[in-house]
This record gives sequence, C-alpha cells and structure tokens, in this order.
Amino acid sequence: MSQKDVLSELLKPLRLTDTYYSKWLVGGDWGVAGQEDSHAVLHYMVRGECFITHEGAEPVRLDEGDLALFPHGTAHAFSSAPGLITTRLHQMLPTRTAGSYHAVAVGDACPDTEILCASLHFDSATEPALYRALPPVIVLRAHMLGDEPLLLRTLESLPVEISRTAPGSRMVSLRAFEMVLVLSLRTAMERLAAESPALRALRHPGISRALTAMYASYATPWTVETLSREAGMSRSAFAQTFRELVGEPPARHLMTRRLQEARRLLKDASVPLHKIHELIGYQSHVGYHLAFRKEFGITPGELRASRTGQEST
Repeated sequence: MSQKDVLSELLKPLRLTDTYYSKWLVGGDWGVAGQEDSHAVLHYMVRGECFITHEGAEPVRLDEGDLALFPHGTAHAFSSAPGLITTRLHQMLPTRTAGSYHAVAVGDACPDTEILCASLHFDSATEPALYRALPPVIVLRAHMLGDEPLLLRTLESLPVEISRTAPGSRMVSLRAFEMVLVLSLRTAMERLAAESPALRALRHPGISRALTAMYASYATPWTVETLSREAGMSRSAFAQTFRELVGEPPARHLMTRRLQEARRLLKDASVPLHKIHELIGYQSHVGYHLAFRKEFGITPGELRASRTGQEST
C-alpha cells in the first residue's frame, strides 16, 4: 500500500468533536503562557512574527505564514521575543467553551501581528497509538504550506469563516480544522520525517505496510512473524526497527489498536458484548477481558454499562 494509505488508516478513527478558536491581535512587547492541554493545539501566523517555547526546547521563531501544531497540547508559551514575562492564558481567557470564538488584543503597542489559534478536541479513545509518539510540536514553514494548496487555502479562509454566524458555520469550521490537522500531519510526514521516529515510521516502506495492516485489518490473527512478512523484512530486523521507530513492540501496538476498537464497539449497544472479542481479533474472551481491564482499569461490561445504561456482564 502507499504511504498515504497508512496515514489514512492511522487517522480514520480520529475525528474532531469540537474546537475552541481565537484570533490574537498583538503588538509591542507581549507574552502568553498556556497550560498542558488535553487536546491538540495549533497556531497559524496570519501576519507578523512570534516565538514559541516549551519546556526542554530552544525557542522557535514563527514568521508570517508559518504553522505550529502541538499534537498533544504540550504546555507552551508564545511571545514577541524569547524570555519575556508572560501572562497566563487562563487569566486572559478564563472561559474557553468548546465551539466558542474570541478575539483577543495583547501588548503595549498598535497590533502588528495576527495569530489564529485553536484547540482541537477529539475523543481520547479514538487517538491512534502512533499519534501519541508524535513530537511535542510540529512546525510547518510558509514555503512548505505553499506546496500544499488545499492546506494553505483552508488556513487562509479560517480567520473569516470562524467569525461568521451563517447556518452551519460551526460544523464547517469543525471540519475545516479537521482537514487542517490531517493535511498538516501528511505534510509533516512527507517533509519532516527526519525529525521524528514516528514520522519516519510512516515513511518506512516496511514498517508503514505493517502499520497499515494493523490499523486496517486488526482482527486478522497477526503474529510478529506474519507482520514481518507483510513488511518484507526479516523477523529480527522488523521487530527491532518497529520498536525503534514506533516506541513499542509490534504485539503491544497491535493490542492497543484492538482495544481501541473494542472501546468504540462498546458504545454501540447493538453489538453483543460477548461478540466483541471475536470482532477485534481475540481468540479468547478471557484474554480480551484481562487485557482490557489492565489497559483501562475497567471491564468491558462496566464500560458498556456506563455508556448505554445496561447492566454489565
């Protein structure tokens, strides 16, 4: 399968449920520090420049047309220059309700910089295991976006779209941000693979084929041996390379994918509880039950009951 196929399968379960977005007009000396977020966060430089910093990393300058994506919502600050005293985000925006929009003015001079910021909300249960291995921040420069017309045009349209009150505007904005997330990851996969083992995994001919198999055909009784054949690699080379790039052994990654699918099926009361282990590739109900409880601290029946109001079995 192609590299785009693996990304499609990887992100298929990941759908945005809501967004919070804001437009920042800033000038002079300024700085804002955000807390750890449970959602992805992005900053798009509509005009001007700023610096972003997060713990353990050097400041990164963003110029007009650049995009910074924090896949895991890593705590970070953005400011007019490195080292400036920053105001806490929650002091400036004490209420940030999903689906809402704010325009914010910051700084001690006439605004010369405009930034589109968004918090992208998705169900953590749908987060692909490999997504968790992405770096804290992905920076796409303006020249990279220039080679991605769909991503660039979507970003350029968002500042106007998010301020509209026309029918369906909220859904349009939600899906537009979802497209930005997917296209940003595709661009990073193609242009920044050297910067991240997880991105290299998506580009690696053999590992990407194995990942596609795991995500698209998770119910198949895969073993490390059969996955290595799918990858066209020796068993030892496959197991070592997979662990180096993905950050965990193939069997563990496959288990996570299967249990993620189990959580999705448990939301659907029409799917019999006693059938789910077969649907996700477990030969034994007991093995599935034990793995699920160890992973999530709750039994499948208890989760079904909490989601559907049924009694657990």
